[in-house]
Amino acid sequence: MLKKLTEEKREEILEAGIEAFAESGLHGAGMADIARRAGISVGVLYKYYVNKEDFFHACLRHSLASLEDVLRQVTGREDKLLGYAGQIIRALQDFSRDHGSHIRMYHQITTASGDFARRLAEEIEGVTARLYTDYIARAQARGELRGDMDPRLFAFFFDNLLMMLQFSYCCDYYRARFALYCGGAVPDGGRQVEAELLKFLESAFTTEQAQIPHREER
Repeated sequence: MLKKLTEEKREEILEAGIEAFAESGLHGAGMADIARRAGISVGVLYKYYVNKEDFFHACLRHSLASLEDVLRQVTGREDKLLGYAGQIIRALQDFSRDHGSHIRMYHQITTASGDFARRLAEEIEGVTARLYTDYIARAQARGELRGDMDPRLFAFFFDNLLMMLQFSYCCDYYRARFALYCGGAVPDGGRQVEAELLKFLESAFTTEQAQIPHREER
């Protein structure tokens, strides 16, 4: 009879799976390799998970729970735009450094197609889409952000920036891209990136079109 796995061991197995999926994708990763990484037999893996897809979704839920916990901690209270955005940027920078394999797994997922891709997008992006859209709408209602924007689209643009930033810390192509644009790694632990991104966001979220002096009169 197989000994029941501890919660700590199950988390170790999930992290081994995330590393494998980050390197090889859903189709390229093998259950035997994942079991070897986790120091267990393939039989133990199949005792807890029906098949590789079932295990993959368990890894995804594990990763999303970690990320959601981080985001909810930093967005649990209302703040002005720059305070709110700064907390999110710092949290995602730290998460990317501490859990690089999670971000690389998300990057692998972006190559999926068809109905599977749609379901993954809904599962992964649903929480942040609601979180950012709701915040922008509330701040608009309080008169803190520009009124001539669509909260859903601006939430989408905001998340795009954050997603690319996370890839830049973890994925070789995006690291190289970051170096080309910025002249190499940021020496201050990412604080310069945070400061410059906040400048960009402040203008984007607070300056209405009618206030921009270089726009042509229509």
